[in-house]
Amino acid sequence: MLVRAVFSIVSPARNRYANIVLWKKTWSPEAVMALLGGIAMSLFGGSIAVALLQRAGVAGFRSPDSVGSVLLTTLCFHGAVLVLGGFFLEFFCGGWRASLGLNDPHWRRNLWLTSGVLLAALLVTLGLKYISEIALQKMGWKIEDQRAVEMFGNVKSVGLKVYLGFFAVIIAPMAEEFIFRGVLFSTLKKLGWPKCAWLVQSLLFALIHNNPPIFLPLFVFALALTWLYQKTGGLLAPMLAHSAFNAINLGLLLLQK
Repeated sequence: MLVRAVFSIVSPARNRYANIVLWKKTWSPEAVMALLGGIAMSLFGGSIAVALLQRAGVAGFRSPDSVGSVLLTTLCFHGAVLVLGGFFLEFFCGGWRASLGLNDPHWRRNLWLTSGVLLAALLVTLGLKYISEIALQKMGWKIEDQRAVEMFGNVKSVGLKVYLGFFAVIIAPMAEEFIFRGVLFSTLKKLGWPKCAWLVQSLLFALIHNNPPIFLPLFVFALALTWLYQKTGGLLAPMLAHSAFNAINLGLLLLQK
């Protein structure tokens, strides 16, 4: 109710039956700022809570790889995005169904398009990752695994490994596609900055993964997901491509282990 009240104050416009393409929606910049502010508060609060619980030596929070630390760390951002994003979509866009593009009669074509983009993205990103690692090594940069990869490898609990797999394949793609393509790209484009929309959200998407060797591959992957989002007019296609991309990389990681 509180979130709904905030959104109703910052933007009275509501188009419950609007269909598919998010950047045509009538939300205001103030509504987006309210959404991003709520997510930032959740992320900050969760980070502080994890640090305090680790310092106090509470069971389940003794290290960054402990069960409680992993759950709270992953959910304070992605969980907040999905919860607050659900209110946001319900209030402005008719809910998840319209925003995903499930009413699109061309869903079969979109599935083929998604498969093609995924295959091309896998080939390109693997090549770029290989080139990036070589270039960084020549510059004397120590190549390290992404933090999420290290966490998955260090975790000994089978249940926690299953959760991390579910998080990587389901939760992260949904949350990240909503916030980067659905909100940031759509808002910047709606404000009249289409080129900035493509670049800014793709750069942020690559930066949040905080790993130099995969920065360029993820930047290109974000561009591909943005093109897929704009081409299909809904979030479902980029979410599926992102989910499959993570699943394939997770499978490769398990084979390497």
